Amino acid sequence: MQREAITRRLPQLLSLAAGMALWEIAGRASSPAFLVPLSETLVRLASLIADGSLPAQLADSGLLFVTGFALALLAGMPLGLLLARVRWVRVGIEPYIMILYATPMVALIPFILSMMGFGFAPKALVVFLFAFFPILYNTVEGARSIKPELLEVARSFRSSERAIWREIMVPYTLPFTMTGVRLAIGRGLVGMIAAEFFLSSTGLGHLIMSASQSFDTGGVLAAILVIALIGVALMRLGSRIEAHFAKWRV
Repeated sequence: MQREAITRRLPQLLSLAAGMALWEIAGRASSPAFLVPLSETLVRLASLIADGSLPAQLADSGLLFVTGFALALLAGMPLGLLLARVRWVRVGIEPYIMILYATPMVALIPFILSMMGFGFAPKALVVFLFAFFPILYNTVEGARSIKPELLEVARSFRSSERAIWREIMVPYTLPFTMTGVRLAIGRGLVGMIAAEFFLSSTGLGHLIMSASQSFDTGGVLAAILVIALIGVALMRLGSRIEAHFAKWRV
């Protein structure tokens, strides 16, 4: 069993090793102003951890991401169910949601800055906006795909609207929402870094900006590597959660 697992992961491990080797070779052949080897990046990463700057910035970014993402989840799922279930809500709100969704989120950051300043709230709002729409639209898609026969059976047994939501809509829609959560993780990380580029003097985004301004390529790549690893870990976690709620898809 263990040998089968190793065999199944072997192509992935080989690909990862090849990528690391390519990074090392390309870094040694390039100017340090543009690219440094993986080994030097890891040394710089260790120094950032040792002097405490990376853990402090990581904590700030983590709090920002969790806050914005949690708000997106708390707002996206209920609103998605309302849009799918209540016609007057859909007619009244959906055009504005579509306009906002079609607008590049990065273009809204200067507007948010001018309206709300440089505090924690505007940064959390940026993360919220980046993560909100995948959750919302996947929830809407799940709720709209509920078979009408299920609702008709519930009405025939005189189920209340609350019971229909509790027994049919939420359980049926939850796997779709979890797909939206998995997609929103990546977008939320992008929003976090974008917010810290424009609105922050702390966080991983600020660490990347300050390192680039001082031509510390190793520091830039170390911070990007940390963000990439966090993104992969969160995406894997999201996939596991999605698989738990949607076993029928496996």
